[in-house]
Amino acid sequence: MTDWIGTTFTSTVGWEHLERLVDIDSRMAGSDGEREAAAATRDALAELGARDVHLDTFDIQGWERGSSAVRAGDRSHESIALPRSPAESAAGELVDLEYGLPEDFDAELDGSVVVVSSTVPEWYDRFIHRREKYYRAVEAGAAGFVFKNHVEGCLAPTGSVGTADEPIGEIPAVGVSKEVGERLVRRFEGERAAVDVDASHGQATSQNVHATLGPDTDEEILVTGHVDAHDISEGAMDNGMGTAMVVELVAALARREDELETRLRFVVFGAEEVGLCGSEHEADRADLDRIKAVVNNDGVARGRTISAITHGFAGLADAIETTEDRFDHRISKTPQQNPHSDHWPFVLDGGVPGLHLMSETEGRGRGWGHTHADTLDKLEPRTLRESAILLTDLIVLLARDDTAIDHRPREEIIAALEREHKAEGMRLIGDLP
Repeated sequence: MTDWIGTTFTSTVGWEHLERLVDIDSRMAGSDGEREAAAATRDALAELGARDVHLDTFDIQGWERGSSAVRAGDRSHESIALPRSPAESAAGELVDLEYGLPEDFDAELDGSVVVVSSTVPEWYDRFIHRREKYYRAVEAGAAGFVFKNHVEGCLAPTGSVGTADEPIGEIPAVGVSKEVGERLVRRFEGERAAVDVDASHGQATSQNVHATLGPDTDEEILVTGHVDAHDISEGAMDNGMGTAMVVELVAALARREDELETRLRFVVFGAEEVGLCGSEHEADRADLDRIKAVVNNDGVARGRTISAITHGFAGLADAIETTEDRFDHRISKTPQQNPHSDHWPFVLDGGVPGLHLMSETEGRGRGWGHTHADTLDKLEPRTLRESAILLTDLIVLLARDDTAIDHRPREEIIAALEREHKAEGMRLIGDLP
């Protein structure tokens, strides 16, 4: 039966939910807006026929933005504070570390204000996350941290600092646009500069949205996304679209529920952007041995070709190839580890097969993500619908009893991180004990 394909291709439920999310003023972790978005998602899943729909609340470190500035040359230069930066001021010699590769931090940086790019060179063998650059600066004795966007357009980037054990960072941190960063380095490198951050922080709560479809089996598949977004934009791509995809998938999979051979549990996480708090909370309380796979929608449907990060799980790659062949529709596959989204606590802690679904896009890094430009106009309904058709078929295939996807020992996951030169940076930021 293929009626579900036509229905999904003309569906409006996912896109309408996306519009609902981006019209909320802010979905920052721990905010009233995040709670409103989670409640709206809960209600949407219930209306589509999902069962056991509820919110699960948990405590987080809250953080609220005040003002920020980079001061150099007797003037203030436009910036935005990085979430979980301490509310402090720091001054020192302005030092340009360019890409902020590990070896760049071997310079004399004690008491300095360092500037690093949001990208790495094309020849470099791995992506270096913002938090790794931040904590290399902390370890080298820097007094302040300036995160410079590599994307043109006067767009200052955001993104959290802090660790699970120490959620508020150690030195003040701000993001600046490519243009501001270039001007700072050209005019003031080697001179005294200051970073000022005004912010407040304290205890807050976030919540995960839960729902189920399919038979009551011991084993289950998690289909996930995250509902929170940074407070500087609509959060359409990151990750309103991922939440909209979960809603669209519930609608499509409800039409195919009699084909499901494994229970599907849908979890839309809160507080992803400040350290995977919602997924860590769920992974700590779940029986990971019973989770057959995690299908995580974070960055999906930004472009028309799905990009699937399989973390080296052969069973996931095989299922994707089956769906590719069935629809004659390419899905790009990456077998490496990606420890920076909500599938990761399940992969690392339980060896659960984790599939991170994104999209092929032009350029490097987040593009408009984590900036003011993450807005609805960058997206389109047809991409959501086309991707939902492919992913619905893939999830039904993963849920079949004869689809084998083996868990892997934690030691194998860590060995893969070592081979890919990611383990050292993860240990530095506290993500790999």
